[in-house]
Amino acid sequence: MRGHIGRPYLLFCLEVLPIANTGHQTNHEIRDREVRLISESGEQLGIMSSQEALRLAEERNLDLVKISPTAVPPVCKLMDYGKYRFEQTKREKEARKNQRVVEIKEIRMSPGIDINDFNVKLRNAQKFLSEGNRCKITVRFRGREMAHTNIGQELLLKFAQECAELAVLDKTPKLEGRHMSIFLSPKPAKDAKK
Repeated sequence: MRGHIGRPYLLFCLEVLPIANTGHQTNHEIRDREVRLISESGEQLGIMSSQEALRLAEERNLDLVKISPTAVPPVCKLMDYGKYRFEQTKREKEARKNQRVVEIKEIRMSPGIDINDFNVKLRNAQKFLSEGNRCKITVRFRGREMAHTNIGQELLLKFAQECAELAVLDKTPKLEGRHMSIFLSPKPAKDAKK
């Protein structure tokens, strides 16, 4: 008995709900009684029934697209929906192309770092900064080194001074637990060219 009652309900849900929502409601998907219609040029055509708006769209060989479903009555516009979707995807693709993800690269040192190791880490940081990435420079203190945090602070400030041509110091050295760190951001392109 239970399976018999559940089955018609399931079929009803599949018929009413759309399987994939691609964005705006268009043409025959618009089930509202009245809509506020806007022409393709942007002028208000007034409030009319959705059947009349659809008839007007078919006369002009355009699509009826619901652009503001929450308004009372909903706002619909006459447009070439295929062309609109094409231009929208083109704009999104262009925006993604111009977008650049900035990574934060971390360089770790100890207060007793040797000069050659320091220079290697400095070259790596300069390479990261020239590629446009931010750098987090960290000094880790172990055991009794915590009594001499000033050595780590001097080391970080020296590191920032060596990278001054390529980078800007975001914040002064800050001790967090057993780690002291600074952030270096690459200078804007116009400053680097000067």
